Amino acid sequence: MNTIAVAGMPHPSRDKCINTPGRSESPIPSTTLFVFLRTMAVAFFSWVALAEIITAVPFIQSLHRANARARWLSRWCRFALRVLGVHLRTNGPAPTRGLLVCNHLSYLDVLVLSSVAPCIFVAKRDVAGWPLFGWLARAAGTIFVDRSSRLAASRGVDSMRKAIESGAVVVLFAEGTSSDGATVLPFKSALLEPALQSRCRITAGAIDYSLENGLVADEVCYWRDMTLVPHLLNLFTKPAISAKLAFAPLIGRPRTRKDLARALREQIVAMRS
Repeated sequence: MNTIAVAGMPHPSRDKCINTPGRSESPIPSTTLFVFLRTMAVAFFSWVALAEIITAVPFIQSLHRANARARWLSRWCRFALRVLGVHLRTNGPAPTRGLLVCNHLSYLDVLVLSSVAPCIFVAKRDVAGWPLFGWLARAAGTIFVDRSSRLAASRGVDSMRKAIESGAVVVLFAEGTSSDGATVLPFKSALLEPALQSRCRITAGAIDYSLENGLVADEVCYWRDMTLVPHLLNLFTKPAISAKLAFAPLIGRPRTRKDLARALREQIVAMRS
């Protein structure tokens, strides 16, 4: 099994406690220390990343800010994957522009996708309120969509169209929520409209994870009524996570949103099988 070393972290698989000279035993097991050090590394470098983008944005021309934010997020996501012990394999060329539509399993999806290529994400409005992740998402220029309001959803569609037309890669999780990965949920078609309007390049993306010890559905996928902080801390106990990401251009050119949603879902299901 591959291991990672961050700030001299011990390997969590050791069952012994850490001995201290002059004491019989330390009450801190190695796994607890591993999680603590990994948590501190993620928190520290997240704050450094936020400070970097906040101080840099005022000096970037407004025309180039979206791309600058995407490159910033990509750089820090590559670092985050190393800290979290995520080993990524890709298949197919990553898109350089247009709309990228993927299945959705976890908050790790953002790190995985952004580490491969700078991109702008589309997310539910609720994500903006998440601790740390929400702050990073806002700093990265994420397009937040409020599906409960037709006017707000329309603004989100317009923001997506402008980002696509600027030459950026815009990522949409068309299921509208995450799942346990057992299947790909039906795609919602409303947010596919900008791709039809701009006639941009459309790419399908398929994400999968595997664990040597543990259940992906419970310990990597973030779905149902799971709570973020306990789930994240448990994820920090995993020495290594394998991620697989496949890309393929959309097959055919559907004319309607619903046909497009159906074609993309079928293609992603086939890529994951």
